[in-house]
Amino acid sequence: MIINFLIIIQEEKMNKIKFYKEENIPIEFHRARIVQKINLIPIDERLKCLTEAGNNTFQLYNKDIFLDMLTDSGVNAMSDDMQAAMMHADDSYAGSETYLRMQRKLVEIFNMEYFLPAHQGRACENILVQRFVKSEDIIPMNVRFDSIKEYIRQANATFIEMIKEDALITESDIAFKGNFDINKLEKVISYYGKERIPFVRIEAGSNLIGGQPVSLNNIKQISNICKSNDILLVLDASLLQDNLHFIHEREENYMNTSIINITKEIASFVDIIYFSARKLGFARGGGICLRDKEIYDSLIRYIPTYEGYLTYGGMSVKEMEAITVGLAETMDENIISQGPEFIRYMVEKLSEYGIPVVTPPGGLGVHIDARKFLPHIPDNEYPAGALTAALYLCSGIRAMERGNISEDRLDDGTEQFAKMELVRIALPRRVYTLSQIKYVIDRLKWLYDNRTLIEGLMFYEEPEVMRFYFGKLAPVSDWQNILVKKYKQDFLSEI
Repeated sequence: MIINFLIIIQEEKMNKIKFYKEENIPIEFHRARIVQKINLIPIDERLKCLTEAGNNTFQLYNKDIFLDMLTDSGVNAMSDDMQAAMMHADDSYAGSETYLRMQRKLVEIFNMEYFLPAHQGRACENILVQRFVKSEDIIPMNVRFDSIKEYIRQANATFIEMIKEDALITESDIAFKGNFDINKLEKVISYYGKERIPFVRIEAGSNLIGGQPVSLNNIKQISNICKSNDILLVLDASLLQDNLHFIHEREENYMNTSIINITKEIASFVDIIYFSARKLGFARGGGICLRDKEIYDSLIRYIPTYEGYLTYGGMSVKEMEAITVGLAETMDENIISQGPEFIRYMVEKLSEYGIPVVTPPGGLGVHIDARKFLPHIPDNEYPAGALTAALYLCSGIRAMERGNISEDRLDDGTEQFAKMELVRIALPRRVYTLSQIKYVIDRLKWLYDNRTLIEGLMFYEEPEVMRFYFGKLAPVSDWQNILVKKYKQDFLSEI
């Protein structure tokens, strides 16, 4: 017997609770029913683990981590409804009801008739680049992401970033740092010619500059330019849920518009939407949504080649059922506000301590400006990498370097330094409590007070590409042992 499991999208306004005497803090609109034990190993063991991992937090093992804040990708907490939905998945190889349920939900949200499943967002990027991008093409985008940058490089094409220069100022009050510079976009199209531009890509929000959002008005302007030049407009919606929250909170014309209607309006301005459901949808999967039958037909052949049959695309059908429910939950402002509100709280507390963070608060996580935190460490000794290592040492927290190490060297071997040297402390949705957030803030404050003890890193194993995943580094001096000694003096009761 197959039970239809239907989640109706309800247009709910965000509840804002005001405290009477206690500190105003973000409130979670969920409760924990299943928990997972975590462990904080002693600092001497953390030093040993960090050394074996080559000071690369990607190489650490989960058993040695207290709070895993490396990413929000695929590590978000599922709801009870998502778990329940997984139990009635239709695992038919072709013609699965699970696929149809997911497709219907996406049509309901985006008003796009066609859907191609894929195992995650970077798989969608591979398919889109394979289909549309030729040698010497130009791809304008607000901010690149690691995977699409590499696919474009393999195609012998070029991407050009479209954000304004002031978006790279870490501490500012610009509400939508992810916006395109419209004048720059028009100049790029005029200079290179529309024939060399297969599509324009919007990333909402913008991962590598601190999870900063794009305004709906900016999307509308980009759309008008693309339409007038007959250029496809592609939206990477992986971080869309945070971006929806910021449009609702910061963009005056949409403060009284429901999340579902903001979503539909965004979709109306673009030709193709792709996403990683490891972020959007709270589970593990992805897909491409579009309304043009001719483009859909041209993309079909890539799914069986790279992913799987058209009705599962490399995803587990159980995950697809969970994603379908997760997409409905994404339209609830009380659910999607929890991450940004926790991030806002962290940013405000860290700023009170004078710790340099990206402002205004973005999505995905808190981003520390490592160049300002560690001004004594030169770029070629990777201040963000050093700070990420130091944070793990003093706390057991796994964060992620998003700066110089995340850049690849130029073809001649020259180091290419990042415009922003950040440490990202990701907040997976519905995973951590406020007491754990306060622990992160406390350990960052301790590190900031002892920042002169932190020194740089140097590569001893350096891959040609994506070295932030696989590279290994060593400290340039004995600074980590010195930091451990200071930690033991200050936290004697913990040893």
